[in-house]
Formats: sequence, C-alpha cells, structure tokens
Amino acid sequence: MNLFTTLKGSLMESFFPNGWDLQKIDRCAGLPPAEALKREPHWNDDFRPVSCSSLEQFDTYMGHEIALLIKQTRDRGEKLAIILPVGPMGMYKWTVYFLKAWNVSASHVHGFNMDEWSDAEGNTLPPTNPGSFQYAMENSFYDLLGDLTVPSAQRNFATKENLPSYKEKIACLRSEGAKLAVVYGIGRVFHIAFWEPHFAGEYGSEAEWRVDTHRIAAQLHPLTIEQNAITSFKSRTTLVPCYANTIGPGLFLQADYAIGGADGALGRGMMWQGMSLLTTLKYGPDPWVPSSYMPTIPGKLFFLQELAGPLEPELN
Repeated sequence: MNLFTTLKGSLMESFFPNGWDLQKIDRCAGLPPAEALKREPHWNDDFRPVSCSSLEQFDTYMGHEIALLIKQTRDRGEKLAIILPVGPMGMYKWTVYFLKAWNVSASHVHGFNMDEWSDAEGNTLPPTNPGSFQYAMENSFYDLLGDLTVPSAQRNFATKENLPSYKEKIACLRSEGAKLAVVYGIGRVFHIAFWEPHFAGEYGSEAEWRVDTHRIAAQLHPLTIEQNAITSFKSRTTLVPCYANTIGPGLFLQADYAIGGADGALGRGMMWQGMSLLTTLKYGPDPWVPSSYMPTIPGKLFFLQELAGPLEPELN
C-alpha cells in the first residue's frame, strides 16, 4: 500500500499542485544514485551536479564557486549582477573568506536578493528585524566583507517598491556587458526563490510563464510553509508568513551561470530535500516543477551526497 493506492478521496487528493505527475516524480525519487546523476538530454553541456560528503565541504565548495565568479568577472573587467538567496546560507562565510584571502573587491557586483517574506499586500519586515532576508544578507555577507564589500547603492532587496525595478536594472547592467548569475536553493515543492509550482496554472502557455519577472505577495504552498518551519523557525509553523515577494522565471532563467545548493539533510537518516533534488535533475523542464529548468543553465549544483539516495524507508 502506498500514496497512489490511498490518494483517492483523501485530503491529499487536492493538496498537491494540479500539474504534478506524481508517478513521474516517484520514478525520479526512486532512482539509485548512479542512475540519478547520469546526464540527461535536457541538461546544458556546461551544467554539472557536484556531490559533497559533508555539510562543511558543501559550504566551502559553494562559497568558493561564488567567490571565484566574483574574482573572474573582476579580472575580466566586467560588472556582475548576481541574484542571491537566503537559504542555503552557510556558503557566504566561505565566499567572504576567499575574497579576503585573495584581496578581491566586490565593488563591481550588483546584488539582487531573490525574495523576502511579506504580508498579503507585499509589505515586508523592516531591515533591522532579524527575521528579514535583508538583515540576514547584511549580517552574513555584505557587512563581513568590510572594505571589499558591495557598495550599499548596488544592493537590492525584494520590497514591493524595489522588486518591480529588478528587470530594468538587470537589463541596463547587461547592456553594459555585465554577466547575470543566480545562486539558488531548491524548495520542497521544487520552487526557485518563492516561485511556487501552482503558479503555472495561471498562465496560458509555457512561454507566458517563462517571461514573468516577479510577484508581489506570492501565496506560498503549505509544504513551503512547513519546510521553512522546520529549517528556519525551529518547527514553529505559526511564525512562518504565508506570503512572499519573489523573482520569477523571467529573471532566473536569463542567467548566464547558475550556482545551486541542496543541503537539506537533518541527521539520523532524516531529510527533506532528497526528492526535490532528484526531481530537479531528472524530471525535465516543466512550469509545474520550476527547479526542473535549472539543469538547462550553465553552472553547478552542489548537493549533500546522501540526498541522491537511495530514498528508501529505514528501520530506526
């Protein structure tokens, strides 16, 4: 007996996004690691998943990749527009470490936070609130760089006033020769930023979905709320907002390079991100699975080795 034999008539029947092919998702999640990491025809030739044996290695590798991108664009005399997440976060201390070790300034970088918690009208927490993503970025990345940091005028946060300007600002930078990069995590329901799978049902075509750049007060899926209760709010679901301001595929799919991270292992054999990782790699591009597009972009996806499976139940 499994989900597919008990779904009909249950509360779960209307819980999952309408466009999910649950059988296909299950086939992705059921692959053995060696098969899950084999290249797919839809992968970009310059996309590569990178396995990490520990969280420490994951943070270091991912932080080095971000720092190297900042250094390489500076060495070439290019500006860098980079879309940044708050989750994962452990890589930022290593980005700071490498940039300081190399004495590389990030003054050519323009940072764009990909999302921010909001209320139903798109109002966000003040930047001095420790729960805000702006506070997290300032204290975990920008401030730690000291004299090498991104100038404050080049830091963008996803307020309802500023988020709509991302498209024009990034287009202007690219017209000046800037590269666009996106750093991302993968949500439990396969979102990128807070671009949720159920949004796909609002568009008449994939083409329309692909060009939408942002959403103010995006309604979050219940699994997203519960994921964040576990990962960021110490299980306290009542503290997690139900809305967020977020970038859309019209921005993250335009990236010249993408640096992804999946570190959702909880210890003692528990995890929340294994199915999300394998579906991202194997499902194939589909608006109902936003992260499925990320392998089509040049870049690397760093992941904790255990997330690649096998995803089978264990006796504890």
